[in-house]
Amino acid sequence: MIKALFERPKKAGDISILVCTAGMAVFGCIMIYSASSYVGQVQYGDAMYFVNKQVVGVVVGMLAMGCAAFVPYKKLAKLKIPLAVISVILLALVFVPGVGVTNYGATRWIGLGSFTIQPSEIAKYAFVLFAAAHFSQYYGAARSIKGVAPVLALGIIFCLLIIVEPNMSITMCVGILMLAMVFLSGTNLKAFAFMLVPCIIAVPVLIILEPYRLQRLSAFIDPWASPRDEGYQLIQSLYALGNGGWFGVGLFNSTQKYRFLPFAESDFIMSVMGEELGFFGLLIFFAVCLFMIWRGITVARRCRDSFGYLLSAGITLVYGIQVIVNALVVSGTIPPTGLPLPLVSSGNTSLIITMTSMGVLYNVSANN
Repeated sequence: MIKALFERPKKAGDISILVCTAGMAVFGCIMIYSASSYVGQVQYGDAMYFVNKQVVGVVVGMLAMGCAAFVPYKKLAKLKIPLAVISVILLALVFVPGVGVTNYGATRWIGLGSFTIQPSEIAKYAFVLFAAAHFSQYYGAARSIKGVAPVLALGIIFCLLIIVEPNMSITMCVGILMLAMVFLSGTNLKAFAFMLVPCIIAVPVLIILEPYRLQRLSAFIDPWASPRDEGYQLIQSLYALGNGGWFGVGLFNSTQKYRFLPFAESDFIMSVMGEELGFFGLLIFFAVCLFMIWRGITVARRCRDSFGYLLSAGITLVYGIQVIVNALVVSGTIPPTGLPLPLVSSGNTSLIITMTSMGVLYNVSANN
């Protein structure tokens, strides 16, 4: 049974996907140490506090990525419903007292001793798998609202559970992902417009419903109107990027990490990267990100079956959307929202799941 599960790929896959993923994860550990060593020492008495947790995630992620690279991706289609159900249950467990963990007014995690799991990170890839399996199983389903309904229903359930946490950023990512998967499946423009209009209307409605989102929007428009409150984080991020200049102040030499910039090791780690490595350092980083996205697109384009095509395209979309949104946030291009930089930001759930997905992407490349 185990031998049947782990089969040797038909050909050598795109090894650059695995190399870049592993390299990004190691680079992330270095940047997390730089961004968090001071806070770790002051707050936890251990400069390596955040790094040690991340290293555990890297080791587990490497093992998961290696396993995913040798599990034939077509077998994953059978998991579309179990994984979707598990994701819904995990997202709901977040709200159970004693199980869910609340930080900074948001309940987004499930506590497991000293470790936490963020179900929304799992839900993104569960949705990709479900959509890919559904549209490949029911050929032509995307051409009608009825055929698209199961995918839309799951996406809406995920979005509702995630927005209640609250987590606007991941909700937006799942919403964009939902529309993109439907579009890639070959839906007609009339049906796509029918789905797109409500999603566009929902964005301002969700912002208006929560006062703190209006405050963030106001801080984005004019952060200097509240430099010690809502505008503080964006201002400190811009200070870090500006201080980095062309070539940066040097690795480990950031000043913003000394508790000036909140969440320097997680959502705003790119600001520390910009300060220490400068514009050219970020340029190299984005070049690697674009290379990974390009390889993912290439894998999808070369697929001979619709399931592999949609699965690899969805995995690439999740990675690309998060990189782009994170970069836009830290540069002040869009309103501030909490979203990790995949493979780099502190956080084991995102790291392990992303590395696993890259193993799947490699497997698709090796079997097409």
